[in-house]
Amino acid sequence: MFRRLFFLSVILSLAACAPARQTVSLPEPTSAPISQPTLQPDPTSTIASLPAPKPTKPAPETGEPSNTYWVTNPTSQAQLFVQVQYPDNWNGQALPTLVLVPGGTAAGDPQKARQLVDLGFIVIVFDADGRGHSQGVEDMNGYVHQDGLAAIIRSTLTIPGVDIQQIGLLSYSYGITMASGALARYPDLPVKFLIDWEGPANRFDTTVGCKPNPRNQWPDCADEAAWAQREAETFISQIRVPYQRVQSEIDHVQPDVSNAIDMINAAVQGGVPWVRLNDYPANQTYDINNPPAMIPEAQAKRMDAKIAQYAQELFALSISK
Repeated sequence: MFRRLFFLSVILSLAACAPARQTVSLPEPTSAPISQPTLQPDPTSTIASLPAPKPTKPAPETGEPSNTYWVTNPTSQAQLFVQVQYPDNWNGQALPTLVLVPGGTAAGDPQKARQLVDLGFIVIVFDADGRGHSQGVEDMNGYVHQDGLAAIIRSTLTIPGVDIQQIGLLSYSYGITMASGALARYPDLPVKFLIDWEGPANRFDTTVGCKPNPRNQWPDCADEAAWAQREAETFISQIRVPYQRVQSEIDHVQPDVSNAIDMINAAVQGGVPWVRLNDYPANQTYDINNPPAMIPEAQAKRMDAKIAQYAQELFALSISK
């Protein structure tokens, strides 16, 4: 009996000396990948395949609009700000969706999105790395920005109301570089078409003749490595979805419309499956020295309606295949 009591007292003493177990709370992941087919990026690309992040709602902030999300850029790890806009009469049904790529080096434009939302689409706008609400560093629509856009496009598959069979990409001005780069380097993105409003074709268009610009610190035109990431004329020939170019008779930046002809010719010659300039017949090239008539300026003032018409036609084209 004495021996049992002795051992019991030893065990209790050791237990009293043992350190208490601590519970460590792990942070919740900011985004959860969802299963997607194995990517087949452009063989010349050195960027790894992207996951398909699920957007997570940000912590509430005073003044923030509703239906906003954060999506992680897998290359930079920056949190990118995304806003989804729905028609006022939306009742939860799946709708065709447009992802808008802003022009220049601007952040997303909710007002421009609203004009298209009123025409019956769900519209997604975002701030690329280093812009607006997003984290990260400005990349001038190079590979980092293209990778972020690819992640945002994949995230649309998880957003309520998005018809995942009807997602289109719409770029404004220099946004074509980011948009065409993402589609060329990640050909499995769930995008049915690309609409390009007056985007520059190459470094000479982007810099308007390689002139210094105090607002945008473009790479030197002699910097081949930098421009290899930032010339839409190269990327457009590699995309594999229908491509619609929208061009007014007076370009919003360029002195002529040669940028439109360069883009259309590059797309047709590169084997893009369907290519159209404005309302002309599809899949034809043009003489840069004798371009066709473009959209009159009077109609250009109602460009949102024209873009919506093209989007509806292209969604119908994708369904008919």
